[in-house]
Amino acid sequence: MSTAELGLPVDVPSTALFTDRYELTMLQAALRSGAAQRRSVFEAFTRRLPEGRRYGVVAGTGRVLDAVENFRFDAPVLDFLRREQVVDDQTLEWLAGYRFTGDIWGYPEGEVYFPGSPILRVEGTFAEAVVLETVVLSILNHDSAIAAAASRMAVAAGGRPLVEMGARRTHELAAVAASRAAYVGGFRTSSNLAAGFRYGIPTVGTSAHAFTLLHDTERDAFTAQVDSLGRGTTLLVDTYDVATAVKAAVDIAGPELGAVRIDSGDLLLLAHRVRQQLDDLGAKNTKIVVTSDLDEYAIASLAAAPVDSYGVGTSLVTGSGHPTCSMVYKLVAREADDGSLVPVAKKSMGGKTSVGGRKWAARRVDEDGVASAEVVGSGPVPDDLAGRQLLVPLVRGGEIVGREPLEAARLRHIEARAGLPLSATQLSRGEPVLPTEQR
Repeated sequence: MSTAELGLPVDVPSTALFTDRYELTMLQAALRSGAAQRRSVFEAFTRRLPEGRRYGVVAGTGRVLDAVENFRFDAPVLDFLRREQVVDDQTLEWLAGYRFTGDIWGYPEGEVYFPGSPILRVEGTFAEAVVLETVVLSILNHDSAIAAAASRMAVAAGGRPLVEMGARRTHELAAVAASRAAYVGGFRTSSNLAAGFRYGIPTVGTSAHAFTLLHDTERDAFTAQVDSLGRGTTLLVDTYDVATAVKAAVDIAGPELGAVRIDSGDLLLLAHRVRQQLDDLGAKNTKIVVTSDLDEYAIASLAAAPVDSYGVGTSLVTGSGHPTCSMVYKLVAREADDGSLVPVAKKSMGGKTSVGGRKWAARRVDEDGVASAEVVGSGPVPDDLAGRQLLVPLVRGGEIVGREPLEAARLRHIEARAGLPLSATQLSRGEPVLPTEQR
């Protein structure tokens, strides 16, 4: 859900300069040649998944809609373009009145995708569609990479809660977007207050080692925290000696202590020892939270440990080794002189070819209802796939029609992932779990 939907005041700046210079120089040349008003279809897709990944996750769609809505060339932006001589006066005049008036279709946020999936389709004049390329790719590439990593971690966690805590490991604005994408991918909460403010994501947090070190003794620190935050708080127990800290924590908070957090050491061994100690002290309901540079593989290795939740930072906000999805935004059809829409495609060598034509996509399922193929085509939709099409309207005639609560995207991803073959959840490297069939 956007800030506006939450009823929160926020100054939303123009997104018009979240673009590359060549978008505007192409626009200028197209205006001069007369081709700028040709009806055009652009599609965002990826030719391949990151190495070893079995599925991708669409995330950032809601942010794309916000970016399109706020793509305005206001006076300061136009002054900058004029001062830097980026484009000529005719183009500046055109930009001053820019409003996207076309249509956008796309995979709904939270859906899974595969190589060749037309994740987003932008239809309008060449001029109004081409300038959106950079901001669309910037959002989709970043957010989908984070959501895919989050999804893998959620699978590895096996239903145990995940906390996003990567704000200090990335750019401050990217951190907010990463928190949103992680929530779509399966994380339950975030430490990032900006993400909570902007998107309504539940936030959590208690204390760091600095709070313990501030006090004369660990017991003093625990007492202060419990007095302030209550017995249900989470106490960090690995500043000094873990066993001593756990005993002090239960002495001070009693068996009602909410949780203890372990942030270093052999997490598997420590989790078992701490669980046994808590049980012996009567704190059988006190939970164990582990952090410390976790990724999906570390989380999976703790599956048999008595861990109740995981906090993940660096690996999550960097896409767990794949910080981008390599999505591209290509012109696939344009208006001919007779007014018809003709397919166009890049045909150069080196693996960067594309398939022309305005595309539809559908997911075929087997007799058990499990997905068996991603089918992409530009001709008539086969009758057996007509009810399984994936693209939904997001913008119609320049008006946003596809905005939805963030929770809807989160729930959609759970359902989409559950509809894939079981091998999709394997953490071992492999090929995409579904083949992509071109029609």
